[in-house]
Amino acid sequence: MPREQGGICAEGNLHGLYLMFNASEGAEATLPRVLAGLASWLQTSADRNADSAFNGFIAIGANYWDTLYPQGRPAELAPFPQFEQEDRIAPSQPVDLFIHLRSDRLDINHVAAMEVCRRLTGLAELVEEVRSFRYLDSRDLTGFVDGTENPTGAHRRQVALVGSEDPAFTGGSYVHTQRYVHNMGLWERQSLKTQEDTIGRTKVDNVEYKREDKPPFAHIKRVNLKDSDGNSMELLRQSMPYGNMQEQGLFFIACCATPRNFTAQLESMVMGEGEHFDHLLKYTQAVSGAAFFAPSIDFLEQAAGL
Repeated sequence: MPREQGGICAEGNLHGLYLMFNASEGAEATLPRVLAGLASWLQTSADRNADSAFNGFIAIGANYWDTLYPQGRPAELAPFPQFEQEDRIAPSQPVDLFIHLRSDRLDINHVAAMEVCRRLTGLAELVEEVRSFRYLDSRDLTGFVDGTENPTGAHRRQVALVGSEDPAFTGGSYVHTQRYVHNMGLWERQSLKTQEDTIGRTKVDNVEYKREDKPPFAHIKRVNLKDSDGNSMELLRQSMPYGNMQEQGLFFIACCATPRNFTAQLESMVMGEGEHFDHLLKYTQAVSGAAFFAPSIDFLEQAAGL
């Protein structure tokens, strides 16, 4: 199987740094080689900084893919799905490149980001930078544990990575990002019961409600979906909180072998069924959304002629 980029299925870290770039005009003549070199450098850096669990990956925007790699396109790669219902909006903000960096040390992430920007100088413009962090015992800033339903062990790769169904892109992953801004003041004014009903879990000890007690508007009710064959539509979430004293939220990252699972979950949250939309959206708003594909290292090197 082609070598996947290590950061896609990596376990959680203490700190994250996310860089969004738009490519310069004509950069496609040089970028494939630079990105292949960057992917290799990230893998080498992961080995060199194993004590801080450094990892990373490079993903190419759905809207930019054909410009950069006209020789072939992942079978299901599509622009970010947009949904809007009443005051609930899932906006799209296409970006050409997404560089995902994580480790247990802020300084290691910072040094890696400087190297990424150095290599992309003259080829791409940095349009957004987000620094994230682990909050308490892997909780969102709402106070609830995040990522409880994430696949574990070898199942992470099964969920996140494209298999033999798309041979040219085996080992790659469909990546969706959203930056959510929380209304912390409004959230904190809610009773504990309202908060727990909104999520579908207890807050302190992270116990999921029984099926019969779970409100149809609960977050985990809206995102724990099954396909027509009764299989769970899973995602590997690599999300982390971010923020300062002016703005707090969640940088949501989903990696999957198919974009269908993310699209179905987002539609269920925003559109819902009548009044049964995801009530967590009363307290948080997505302000960005982008779709990418993170190809295997082998694909990046072959496309660059290496």
